[in-house]
Amino acid sequence: MVLNASEKVLVSSSADPNKLVSDGNRVLKASEKLVSMLVKPTDTYANVSFSLDTVEVQIFIVGPNATLDKIPRLNTTNSSVDIDLIGIAKNNDDRSAAVAFMSYNTMENLLKPDFFNTSDDTIKTMMSTVISATLLKTTNTKLTKPVNFTLKHIREFEPDGSLSCVYWNISEWIVDGCSVLETNSSYTVCSCVHLSTFALIMQTSRPSESDSMQELLDLFNLVCVIVGLVFFSLALLTFTLCQWSPRVNNVARINLCLSLLLAHLLFLLTQQFLSLIRPHQVLCAVISGVLHFLFLSGFVWMFIEAVLLFICVKNLSQISSKKREVLRSGFLCVIGYTVPLVVVAVSAGVDPKGYGSEMCWIKIDEGFIWSFLGPSNTILFIKIIINLNSTLKKLNAEVSQMKQTKIMVFKTLAQFVVLGCSWILGFFTKGRKELEIIFVILNSQQGTFIFLIYCVLNNEVRHFPSY
Repeated sequence: MVLNASEKVLVSSSADPNKLVSDGNRVLKASEKLVSMLVKPTDTYANVSFSLDTVEVQIFIVGPNATLDKIPRLNTTNSSVDIDLIGIAKNNDDRSAAVAFMSYNTMENLLKPDFFNTSDDTIKTMMSTVISATLLKTTNTKLTKPVNFTLKHIREFEPDGSLSCVYWNISEWIVDGCSVLETNSSYTVCSCVHLSTFALIMQTSRPSESDSMQELLDLFNLVCVIVGLVFFSLALLTFTLCQWSPRVNNVARINLCLSLLLAHLLFLLTQQFLSLIRPHQVLCAVISGVLHFLFLSGFVWMFIEAVLLFICVKNLSQISSKKREVLRSGFLCVIGYTVPLVVVAVSAGVDPKGYGSEMCWIKIDEGFIWSFLGPSNTILFIKIIINLNSTLKKLNAEVSQMKQTKIMVFKTLAQFVVLGCSWILGFFTKGRKELEIIFVILNSQQGTFIFLIYCVLNNEVRHFPSY
């Protein structure tokens, strides 16, 4: 009843730090006194355990005739402790010893992590339940060897954070005599040379102005990618419905949309679950390889579309059926997927460590960024501009030709984005937020531009039901 009543103390305590410390110390002392009443003499060994809403308790007692093959482990839901109770008992006159291991589920409301005073101005987070290990009715409490605690993380682990194994010293958390032996994303093992009340506290840097700006940029990127995915889907649906028209060849556009849709979707999911994926290096490297393949495939299909655009601009008309026969669907598909597959295979063979950066992407410092084929599209785009300019000089001022020319100029300029030429900005965005924003808009909205250029502004697609 008393232990359950402590929950009211935890909930009703004020925000006054002195009051919190006082209430916390009272709960610890009361719990220790109550639990000590459960220790009874024994010749061999005995244990008692119970669990309440606010606290879990496990008591282990050894007597003069106890023989244990290994150091006993005491467990609660989120923690465990290994203590050499036999060695401690041998140093006592009655050759006995008892330890109480308690885990307080809501004690952090009183003994807050902010009571961990450090010189650095950091955000402090309680990463474990507050635990307590105490020798009860034992005359000699000197430990024969350090005690190891395994503390399960009760909050998401931050790889950039700093973990500290701490114990409660009257009014504050301190680290004297405790150290981190082992840690991963799920738990941490602490070693201490004394018994007391312990916890695991993580320190993380306070977000700076640049961090806040980066968070806004990440949110902006998320929204833009989602919008782009919607328009990729709409464009893909439109091209699929129009693919039976003999006047509309959408093979390159369908595969372009499919490659970029899968690439942007995988990239979005990877960034959202990056904390779960990053610890698995092989999975991270595989994802970066698949992303590399999908984006390269998109670039190749952009190049194929650029070739079609080049022929169109050169003739300033729709591509003839004979020229369409040269670029058969099967042949285009072989080029569109074989070329990126070969590039990824060669890249992985030359340097497998080039895949799997911190963001589960290709490592820029390995020179892999040059394996993108965007520059080839840029060269072809420049060639298109030159040919378009040459063609415009030969045109007369007929209204029909001028109208057609204006449309072609608009499509040519708009396809600067569609052909992936905007990826060049990626080489210059480092540390420049304004360029990052432009880069995010242009590349995340490729689906939007494709839908507008090839669907909304395409007369063949718009009048498709009349065929």
